[in-house]
Amino acid sequence: MSKLTALALSIAVLGGVWAFLALGPLAGSVLVWAGFIAWGCYFHTGGDNAALQKTIVGMIYGAVIAGIALALVVTNPVSLPPAIAAPVYIAVTVFFLVIVAGINLLSVVPANVYGYAATAGYALSTNTAASYGAMNLTNPTLIVALSVIFGAVFGLLSGKLAGVLGK
Repeated sequence: MSKLTALALSIAVLGGVWAFLALGPLAGSVLVWAGFIAWGCYFHTGGDNAALQKTIVGMIYGAVIAGIALALVVTNPVSLPPAIAAPVYIAVTVFFLVIVAGINLLSVVPANVYGYAATAGYALSTNTAASYGAMNLTNPTLIVALSVIFGAVFGLLSGKLAGVLGK
């Protein structure tokens, strides 16, 4: 079997398992789509152990920075005018997605951005922005972080399975 066929088959099988888990027993704890973003990030980052680390750390870092942005937008601690509050807070927090790229585990800027975007998108589409500090699964940062871990690990597993199938 070709390497491409083996990878396609392993991702198909494990993608079905991930979807079953995320939409079934783990529903409400993880997001199927955020896991697939992490899965793709794992492969575009190199598909190895370093990629696993950089995907998980970078995407969770991005999720945390998005959580900070949500907190700033919701609370507006410096009382910015409403028309510019969100853009200013977003600009300030997005700066921190890139400036850390000199740190090895945060050097994959797209991973940082994926985590930020997934968290902000989820919070805005589900009206959970105000749950930025909750210590439960209403917190968009937490639910994205869990999804990232699962998705990146499924990426690693699909690569290993493809290696076995391709022999």
